[in-house]
Amino acid sequence: MMKYVQILLTVFMLTLSTVSLAIGLHSAKDQGLVGETPNGYLASPVSAPSADIKALISDINAKRKQKYAQVAAKVAKPLSVVEQLAGKKAIEKTSKGHFIQFPDGQWVKK
Repeated sequence: MMKYVQILLTVFMLTLSTVSLAIGLHSAKDQGLVGETPNGYLASPVSAPSADIKALISDINAKRKQKYAQVAAKVAKPLSVVEQLAGKKAIEKTSKGHFIQFPDGQWVKK
């Protein structure tokens, strides 16, 4: 189990650092346009996000899903387990002032 968690954390940190540098994730988070969800993916707390924000979210989520699927296959666990663990870690690591989503769908600033 510990090896599984270490692998997941490594992949997760690589995913966050890669996409944030390439697409401006930090800026979108700073502006309150993007937040972390419990299922390991990004979403927008804004009711009508712009096309750019939708594209950013879609691109990053696709990359995350690919990484999560690789981890799930490597540790022989369901994708949903990896997604939930990644979501938990992402929310824990979210900076103060950035949005996170509770399991009930409510958005709050951390």
